[in-house]
Amino acid sequence: MTRATAVRAVLAAAALLVSVFITLTMSPRLGLDLQGGTRMVLQAKDSDTVEADGESTDRTLEVLRGRIDSLGVAEPVLTRSGADRIIVELPDVQDPRQAADVIGRTAQLGFHAVRGDAEERDGLTLPDEQGRLLPLGPVRLSGAGVADATADFDAQQGAGWTVSLDFHKASGKEWTRLTGDAACHPVGDDRRRVAIVLDGKIISSPQVDPSIRCEAGLPSGSTRITGSFGAEEARDLALLIKGGALPVPVEIVEQRTVGPTLGAAAVEASARAALIGAAATALFITFVYRLFGALAALALAAYGVISYAVLVALGVTLTLPGLAGFVLAVGMAVDANVLVFERAREEYARPGNGSLRSALNAGFRKAWSAVADSNATTLIAAALLFFLGSGPVKGFGVTLAVGVLVSMFSALVIARALTEIAAGSGFVSDYRGVNGIGRPGRVRTWLNERDPLLFRSPRRLLVTSAAIVLIAVTGVLVRGVDLGVEFTGGRLVEYSTSRPVDVETARDTIAAAGFTDAEVTTAGGSDLSVRTGKLDNDGEDALRAALAEEGGETSKVRDELIGPSLGDELRRNALIALGVAVFVQLAYLAARFRWTFAVASVGALVHDAVVLVGAFAWLGRPVDGIFLAALLTVIGYSVNDSVVVFDRVRELWAGSPRTPVAEVAGRAVLQTVPRTVNTGMGALFILVALAVLGGDSLADFALALLIGICVGTYSSALTAVPGALLLERSSKAPPPARKRAQGRRPSAGRARRDPADNGARV
Repeated sequence: MTRATAVRAVLAAAALLVSVFITLTMSPRLGLDLQGGTRMVLQAKDSDTVEADGESTDRTLEVLRGRIDSLGVAEPVLTRSGADRIIVELPDVQDPRQAADVIGRTAQLGFHAVRGDAEERDGLTLPDEQGRLLPLGPVRLSGAGVADATADFDAQQGAGWTVSLDFHKASGKEWTRLTGDAACHPVGDDRRRVAIVLDGKIISSPQVDPSIRCEAGLPSGSTRITGSFGAEEARDLALLIKGGALPVPVEIVEQRTVGPTLGAAAVEASARAALIGAAATALFITFVYRLFGALAALALAAYGVISYAVLVALGVTLTLPGLAGFVLAVGMAVDANVLVFERAREEYARPGNGSLRSALNAGFRKAWSAVADSNATTLIAAALLFFLGSGPVKGFGVTLAVGVLVSMFSALVIARALTEIAAGSGFVSDYRGVNGIGRPGRVRTWLNERDPLLFRSPRRLLVTSAAIVLIAVTGVLVRGVDLGVEFTGGRLVEYSTSRPVDVETARDTIAAAGFTDAEVTTAGGSDLSVRTGKLDNDGEDALRAALAEEGGETSKVRDELIGPSLGDELRRNALIALGVAVFVQLAYLAARFRWTFAVASVGALVHDAVVLVGAFAWLGRPVDGIFLAALLTVIGYSVNDSVVVFDRVRELWAGSPRTPVAEVAGRAVLQTVPRTVNTGMGALFILVALAVLGGDSLADFALALLIGICVGTYSSALTAVPGALLLERSSKAPPPARKRAQGRRPSAGRARRDPADNGARV
C-alpha cells in the first residue's frame, strides 16, 4: 500500500466514524411536510408612521414570538426572510385558524377615550363586549407603550382573574392623563370607560374605578382590569394587549398545513424507495464492474451515511423535496465511479499497458476534469434552487448540493482507496474477469464492432430534435400548462373522508355550500383535492363541514394558501431562475470549453426544459414548485451529460487536430455511451422506486426526473453534438491544444513510463 492510498484510507475511516457517531447521537430536523403542522409566510406592510424594513420586521418578529409562545406550540420556528417577510413554522398545529387568530391580528393596538352617547359621535363607533355602540375619540395611546400585561388570580380580595398592565415611562404619563379625564365623569357613565381596540374590535372597555379622583388618573404599574373573567379569557386579553403592538401590520401571503399522517407516510415511502432503489443500483453496478463495482457499492453506502450526517450536523431542515433530493443524489453518486471505471477500462485495453494499477490511476486522473465540470454544473443548479426558490424547494437545493460534494469525496477518496488496495492484490490483477475493468464491457464491445457513423448528417438529427420540441410546444398550446397554486395564488386543500365520495357528488355538495368556483379532483386513492381562487380559514372550515355531510368524518391532509402577490412573485422568480440557469451554464461552459460547445449545450438544455414542460402539459400534471425543483435538476443533469461528451471531444480532437471534427465527435460519443447508459441506469433505479413506492407526494417529482433524464441522455449526444458541429463550420478558432503532461519531461530517446508502474503516485 502506498502512502497516498494509506492517507485516503485514513480519511475515509475518519469520515465514516464521525458520520456514524453523528447519526447515532443526533436527530434530524424534519420540515412540517414530514412531521405535520402549519407554515405561514407573513408580509410586513408599511404603516402611516413606520416603514416595513429589516429593523421594524425584526421587532414585529419578536412580538409574534411572544404571541405564539402563548399557544403552547412545541418548538415553533420564526425566521425573517428578506427585509419584510417572516416565516412561521408551527409543528403539530393542524387548525390554521387557531394560529391566524393570534398571529394574523394586523392592526395597531390603541387605547381610546369614550365620547358620550351615539348621537354625539363624529368619529369611530364600535360595539363593546355586550354589543352596545360606543362612540370613541382618537387614539390616545398605542400598544407600543405597553411594557407588560399579565393575567393574575386575586384570591385575597376575591376579584378572581384580573389583567395587570404596565406601561413604559413616557407612555405611563399619557395613561395617567387618559384615565384621569375618564374619572371626571359619573360612575356608570360610558365616558368613564377606556376602550382598548385591536384590529377594529373593542377587546375590553373597563370603567375607571370609583376611587380614582378626577384628573388624578391611574399610575403606570398599578393598573388592573377586573371583571367576570375566566382563566382563559384573562390570559387571552393579556396576550392581545401585550402582543398586539405590532410595529408594522402583517399579511398572511402563504399558508401550508400538512396532516401528520401524510408526513409519516411520506417519510416511510421515501425510506422504502431509497433502500430498494439503492440496493438495485448497487446490484447493477456490481454486475457491470464486478469486484470494483462491489467496492463502489460499499463507497455508495458510505456516501449515504456521510451525507446524512452532514445534513444533520448542519441543522438542515429535511423537507419532502429535500428528502427526494437526498434519494436522487444516491443514484447520481455512482456517476463519478462510472466515469473512472470506464476510463480505466480504456487504459487497460491499450496495447502495452498491462498494469491494473496504472490503468486505474490513469482512469482517476483522466476522469477528473469531467467529474469536476459535470458536478460544478449540478452545483450551479442547486445554488439557483436555494437562492431563487422558496419554502421546501430551498431544502431540495441544500440536500442536492451536499449530495454532490459528498459524492465526489465518496468516489475520489473512499472508492479510490478501496480499489487501489484491491488492485495491489495479485489475485485481482491476475483474473481480469474478477476486477471489472480488465475487459472492455459488452456495450463498448458491441459499439466497437459496428462503429456507426453517427454524424454523417447533423442537420437530420437537429430536425428530429426540433420535431420533438414542436410536439411539446403543441401540448402547451393545445392542453395548456396547469400552473400550481404556488404560481397562480389561491388555496388548495386535500381531504380524506371516512366514506368514499365521488368527484361529481363532492363538486355538487361544495357548490351548494356556496363555493361555486371550486375545482374538485381526486388526490390519490379516495382523497379529494379542492382548489379555489380565494378562501379564508372560516370558509375552509365551512367547506370541510359540507364535505363531511357526504363523506362522514373528514380530516384535512394538506392545505396550501398562496396570496396573489406571492403567486406573481414566485412565477416571476421561476422565470428568473430558468433564465439565470441558462446564462450561468453558458458562461461556465464557454470559459471551460469552446463557445460552440457552450451554445450547443445550452441549446440542448433548453430543448430538455421545453420537452419536459410539454410532456407535463400533455399528461395534465401540475407545474408547481416541486416541478421547478425537478426542472432545474434536469437542466443540471443535461449539462452534466453534455460536459462529459464534450470533454472527450476536446481530448480526442487535441490528440488528432487534423482529423475531421465530425469523425472525432462520433468517436467521443461512442466512447462515452457506456458511461451515459450506466449512470442513467443508476439514477433510473432510484427514480422508478420513488415513482412506484414514494407515494402520491413524490410521484410527479419522480415522473419529471424520469422524463428529464431520458430526454437529457438523448439530447446531450444527438442534439448538443450536432449543434456544435454546425457551429464549428462557421468558427475560425483552431482545434484545442493538447494538455502538457505534468511532471518531468521524458528525456530524448527514452520511452515515457507511467509513474504508477514503479510505485510512484500521481
